[in-house]
Amino acid sequence: MRCVELDGKTSSAVYSEDEGVAAEAGGKGARRARVSGIDRALQVIDHLYETGSPAGVYAIAKAVKAPLSTVYVIVDDLVEKNMLTRQADGSIWLGARLYHYGLAYARSLDFMSIATHEMHDLCRQAGETVQVCGRDGDYMLVLAMADGPSHFQVASRVGTRVPLNWTASGRLLVGHLAEQERIELFKRCARSSPTGRAEIDPGTLSEAAGKAFESRLSIQAGESDYAVACIASPICDRDGQCIATISIVLPEQKAFSDENHYTAHVRSSAERIEKLMGWRNR
Repeated sequence: MRCVELDGKTSSAVYSEDEGVAAEAGGKGARRARVSGIDRALQVIDHLYETGSPAGVYAIAKAVKAPLSTVYVIVDDLVEKNMLTRQADGSIWLGARLYHYGLAYARSLDFMSIATHEMHDLCRQAGETVQVCGRDGDYMLVLAMADGPSHFQVASRVGTRVPLNWTASGRLLVGHLAEQERIELFKRCARSSPTGRAEIDPGTLSEAAGKAFESRLSIQAGESDYAVACIASPICDRDGQCIATISIVLPEQKAFSDENHYTAHVRSSAERIEKLMGWRNR
């Protein structure tokens, strides 16, 4: 078994013993393929999940066809990390940490279903393209999109990543952070946009992000694309953190000709999503 550093400490679970030479058959040894510790861990978890009941380490090792010593190391590591739990009789079962991951995943599915439904409703009400966006590190990420009925074309599609300082949504997505944290973030990630109109000063961006988040509204025009405007509102979880935004993307001249009409719609949509998710009481 090979020992390597894992999570800052030496572990023998990264590569299991089956990377060595197998038992000789007919006088010739056959070298097995390497199986990573992560793969072995998943095999253990999958076995417990598929059988639906706790099992001893020996039974697990036999079921997944892994060396007993390898499975012991992996199980001990997963128990320590609360991914697995050891029962009073010594048998192994799924741990609470997996349950928390499952809840988070379920919430994300519920959120996207509700947000997408609201996105299409807002698209019909506003008659313009609507996007749901989230944060991916130093970028805004388009999660979902409903094209408006007009011939106006929006360059950003689902999966597009744009620097946070270029967009109305990008500012909202970090608006809940502490001021100094916002400043440090914008120092790191603020970039000039193709139009040259995007703000890049960290202090100015931080102030704008905080004000936009507080007012639950952010508007930008021509910063990322010529003649394109975006009117966005934050979608906040029960802790008050902006986890996503819903926004109307439309021609710049239309955004300011009937601004109140669009801002009312986008704010209401964000609030409805929060209420349906149980994050807003009123």
